[in-house]
Amino acid sequence: MSDAVKLTCAACGQVNRVRKDRLAAGPKCGTCGAKLDDGKVAELEPATLKKMIRNDDLPLIVDFWAPWCGPCRMMAPEFARAAAALAPDVRFAKINTEDFPQVSAERGIRGIPLLILFHRGKEVDRLPGARPARDIEAFVRSKVKVS
Repeated sequence: MSDAVKLTCAACGQVNRVRKDRLAAGPKCGTCGAKLDDGKVAELEPATLKKMIRNDDLPLIVDFWAPWCGPCRMMAPEFARAAAALAPDVRFAKINTEDFPQVSAERGIRGIPLLILFHRGKEVDRLPGARPARDIEAFVRSKVKVS
C-alpha cells in the first residue's frame, strides 16, 4: 500500500494505515472507531504523543499548554481554526503540561504556550507564544509540504 499513510489514533494509540485519497473522508480507527483526522485538535497523553511522533507520516503540530495560562487559553480557538484550515494534511494536538510535567522536562520546554512541529519522527521547529491562526498556518506551511 504505497499510497497509504500511517496515523496513530489519539484515542487508543493504535497505528492505522489509511489511503491518502481517503484522508479527506474522515477515516476512523480500525480498533476503537474514533476519527483519525477530522480537523479538530486532539488532547493527548505522553505515551500517545511519543507514538504519534514515532509512527505518523503526516506532520503533527502540538500545543504545549496549561489551564492556568491565560495566553494558552486565548490561543486555543486560533489553534482550532488553523487545525480546520490545514486538515487533512496536518494533524493538530495539545498536551497539558500541568497534568504531564515530565513532557516539559523531556522536551526542554521553558515557557508556554509553545507549538512544536513534528514530522516523520523528528522535531522540525518550534513556535513560542500565543499566535493567531494565520501565523500558525504560515509557520506550518513554511516548514513542511502541505497541499
